Amino acid sequence: MLLGSQLRRLREARGITREAAGYSIRASESKISRMELGRVSFKTRDVEDLLTLYGITDEQERVSLLSLAKEANVAGWWHSYSDVLPSWFPTYVGLEGAASLIRVYEVQFVHGLLQTEDYARAVVRRGMKGASEADVERRVALRLERQKYLVAENAPEFHIVLDEAALRRPYGDREVMRGQLQHLIEMSEHPNVRLQIMPFSFGGHSGESGAFTILSFPESDLSDVVYLEQLTSALYLDKREDVAQYETALKELQHDSPGPDESRDLLRGLLQLI
Repeated sequence: MLLGSQLRRLREARGITREAAGYSIRASESKISRMELGRVSFKTRDVEDLLTLYGITDEQERVSLLSLAKEANVAGWWHSYSDVLPSWFPTYVGLEGAASLIRVYEVQFVHGLLQTEDYARAVVRRGMKGASEADVERRVALRLERQKYLVAENAPEFHIVLDEAALRRPYGDREVMRGQLQHLIEMSEHPNVRLQIMPFSFGGHSGESGAFTILSFPESDLSDVVYLEQLTSALYLDKREDVAQYETALKELQHDSPGPDESRDLLRGLLQLI
């Protein structure tokens, strides 16, 4: 995505159409569009030809962009789990790992980055009916690997609004739920984690369309991406007007939910009820 956005910026700066760019590398206009959206792999020769077309003659700049092209073609660690993942999810894992800010509203269950191992196992078993125990364990292992993002040296900011429904709906037995609530309390005290609970008592709210995630990246020329998971696929929205509507909905959810300290108190209260 980063390389694609830079190629788009260079093309537009020279006033070159996608059609003309495609012709220069013996490809279609749609191929250039997919390249600029980061949805296809990059051939070194194609990137070299495009840089020449765009007038990039500085050797250092060319080497930098060609190095980025090589990096873009390297499969991420998560691809080793592709056999137990739906086809659309590896893209999300890659984006999540590249994000500097992850903003979430979740209503069905605790978000994967905050799940305990036992809770994650209960969620995966529910979602992968009929799967072998080995496949379940591989999916859980991927989830635990993703969680390392939140405690890494360059951890992203993670802002989440959890609907109370996600905390009331049991996955696993009593001890699993107690462990999950305790884990949420502990994770909410991390400096990069902002956890808020949307309580039942508030009534209707701006999260009426369901769960969503907004991913923001450190590169200034990369647009935010909204991730919406569906039963058989997922949507990745990056149009400014679409992103803006979800940002507005999340800001309202954050405004209407109790703050992090009060939300911790809500979690402690739920813990006492289990």
